[in-house]
Amino acid sequence: MKIRNYWNLRDWGAGIWERSGRPARVLIAVTTIFLVGLLPFAGASFLATPIAAYDAVLVYPVAVFVLMALGLNIVVGKSGMLDLGYVAFFAIGAYTMAIMGTTTGLNTWEIMPFGIAFAMLAGVILGLPTLRLRGDYLAIVTLGFGEIVRLVLLNSSWSKGPNGIANVPMPPDIGPLKFKLDDQKVFFWVVLIMILLTIWMIRRLSVRRPGRAWEAIRQDEDAAELMGVPTLKYKIWSFTLGAAIGGAAGVLYASKNLFIAPEMFTLNVSILILACVVFGGIGNICNNPWLPPRSHPLYLRCSPLSLRLSSCCCYELPPRWPTTAEETRKSDC
Repeated sequence: MKIRNYWNLRDWGAGIWERSGRPARVLIAVTTIFLVGLLPFAGASFLATPIAAYDAVLVYPVAVFVLMALGLNIVVGKSGMLDLGYVAFFAIGAYTMAIMGTTTGLNTWEIMPFGIAFAMLAGVILGLPTLRLRGDYLAIVTLGFGEIVRLVLLNSSWSKGPNGIANVPMPPDIGPLKFKLDDQKVFFWVVLIMILLTIWMIRRLSVRRPGRAWEAIRQDEDAAELMGVPTLKYKIWSFTLGAAIGGAAGVLYASKNLFIAPEMFTLNVSILILACVVFGGIGNICNNPWLPPRSHPLYLRCSPLSLRLSSCCCYELPPRWPTTAEETRKSDC
């Protein structure tokens, strides 16, 4: 029976990327970023949202969910740990901004490090006793952590309980760029910059020791431990980094929304972010252009069996992927 090969936009784009040299790739990336930056001006096109303001929807949920999905992808995609309580870090960042913004004279950018730090601290507190669990057990614990954070916020006087916190200050102007409630283009551009910085950080880590350790843990944690990978250390790393990104997104969300309440941070938010990760490709950042194609000889050599037997393939991968069969043989993984 003849198998028909249908045209696929993703494969077509990946083919162009693989055939392009470094200057062409830089041009493609810069052009893409520029076009994405113009999205707030596309409200009059077929992208218009008649029920809500287009630029507001573009910031939340679209851009903020992309940012949080990148953070959750470090935990779920890179390390292979199922986290169903990611909304807790989002809530911690948002309430840090709300409480400090209404009780101190600090602005959004001065509060941002505190929101990130508190979210990272929560990630460490959750991770140390629970990251020895795996699979469904870890998912249940993280789900419970997310609900505990929401219930604490709902029943505490310092968080104003179910009434929430209003009058959260907006970010200060950045030179000629002014943050406005009725024109949220600047919010989108700030979130876009945060997304680009997150992608850059993840890409840098993915080709270095932490990224190789996360890949080994995701493939087979027992084999990684046998090969000398400190699995608990790198799992806490991934959990903490993911929490930091969630906390940063929460700070910006509270500053943009001007009001927060516990019902904004339910389990549904965690499920939606996880769905973004799954539909976007678990472990993929921008289609993983730095990874070799499936037909590459390295994939054939680094099969699951060889990952179990070779510390090189599961932890000490070469600094760059060989591009030819000859280089693959010379690398002698």
